Amino acid sequence: MGMNVGSGSGSGEPEVMMDVNTTPLIDVMLVLLVMLIITIPIQFHSVKLEFPVGNPPPPPVEPEKHIVDIDFDGTVLVDNVAVDQAALEAKFTQYASNPDVSKQPNVMLRPNAQASYNVVARVLSSASRLGVTKIGLIGDEQFM
Repeated sequence: MGMNVGSGSGSGEPEVMMDVNTTPLIDVMLVLLVMLIITIPIQFHSVKLEFPVGNPPPPPVEPEKHIVDIDFDGTVLVDNVAVDQAALEAKFTQYASNPDVSKQPNVMLRPNAQASYNVVARVLSSASRLGVTKIGLIGDEQFM
């Protein structure tokens, strides 16, 4: 608390101070600021991930694969065994006999670059007619 010294007016009584004391106001503002800082939640810069619990599922079963080669002279080989048209259709019927299409074996057709188109078309049409759904061409880099 402050007190002014008399100005020498001779009355002997000290003059009244007319200024506002701001010290308690600053103290209250600092307390409020500290309380505000404490109550603000801490911001984390992280990503919440939910990882699966337990053992992972077993890997899918690799499907059965059969390679059908067509040589330059028209010879058809199924898994490196030469077959005629009747044996080829019997193999295709066996492959398509599974009613679950997803469990049918994969048939991979690998024609020689010198093979006749008619032989390749005949093998493909037999496979389609007999119900083989999983058939693909491999070795096409030789045609580039």
